[in-house]
Amino acid sequence: MSGTGGGRILVVDDTRLNRSVLVRALEEQGYQALEAADGRAALELLASADGGTVDVVLLDLEMPELDGYEVLRRMKADDALRHIPVIVISAVDELDSVVRCIEMGAADYLPKPFDASILRARLSASLASKRLHDLELDYAARQATLLETIERQRTELARFLSPQVAALVSSPEGQDLLDGHRRLITAVFSDLRGFTAFSETAEPEELFGVLREYQAAMGELILANGGTLEHFAGDGMLVFFNDPVPVADHEARAVRLAVAMRERFEALRGPWRKRGYELGFGVGVAVGHATLGRIGFEGRYDYGAIGMVVILASRLSAEAHDGQILLSQRAYAAVEDLVVGEPVGELSLKGFTRPVPAHNVLALRGDAAGAGPAASAPGSAAPAAAEA
Repeated sequence: MSGTGGGRILVVDDTRLNRSVLVRALEEQGYQALEAADGRAALELLASADGGTVDVVLLDLEMPELDGYEVLRRMKADDALRHIPVIVISAVDELDSVVRCIEMGAADYLPKPFDASILRARLSASLASKRLHDLELDYAARQATLLETIERQRTELARFLSPQVAALVSSPEGQDLLDGHRRLITAVFSDLRGFTAFSETAEPEELFGVLREYQAAMGELILANGGTLEHFAGDGMLVFFNDPVPVADHEARAVRLAVAMRERFEALRGPWRKRGYELGFGVGVAVGHATLGRIGFEGRYDYGAIGMVVILASRLSAEAHDGQILLSQRAYAAVEDLVVGEPVGELSLKGFTRPVPAHNVLALRGDAAGAGPAASAPGSAAPAAAEA
């Protein structure tokens, strides 16, 4: 509550003597008194910066220009003033007048001449009501500020996490998933061919420029296809489907993403070649169970997938030649009707005791219609061995 003593009270009365009596009584009780000689002056003061700190209004009814009824009506119609308690103090003590003022929103009604003890009690009750209202407003403002802060933090968080993972962090039900769970996923691992050689000779500015273009282009496709990006690791990236948001066609989504990434890379390749950057692109796709959840330590957590399916996707990507999208046997079986593919035989992959059969995606079936021989598709003619 503002002001000195118990609060700031505005006395509205067109008679100087009446105002003086009220002001003296208020000051004796420890209140700070403000004065207005008529209704118009009262409303002007209340609308001013100084009037914004008034805690209670003591209002006479019979005044020239704007009487007390009109002042009360205008105050209760104004969102900024309607919560200020108004105690009507008037010589008009007819019951109809009392009822009318209360119905219009007055907090209380005292007849003239007033009793100082009764005035003190009525002021105390009105000030308590005003104090409660101010606390409610302050609480609402704090809540609004807190919600704005949370929303801003969620927005900032979404810049550094996949949207699906950001949603988990900010939802109670997501905590169970963050704690760890097992699920069938499709993992997509991709990286650039020739990137190591390029990084050895390129200037740091060139290196970061290429990575920004590459990651921005691929990141847009990942979001558009509903993939969960686990991480960027230089030129490599791991995306998985069917977690944390389950999707029935996760294998098909993953392959469509891989094809779209290959097409987007071709658009990047031309300008890069003009600048002397000889880079290629390969993808590995595998289907299998993984354990997913929060990994890391206090202060630095990631949402990750752990399991042989991730390793297999990474190994297939490393084995892929420029333009190839290599699918594991299980992944190919799930999308066989969707793609035009070719077997590449059994591959000896690091970490796998047995050779792994794989297929290369030449095109999606709809895209392949009328496109000529499948052998002309990217990756169908195997170039030199890809860089691991």
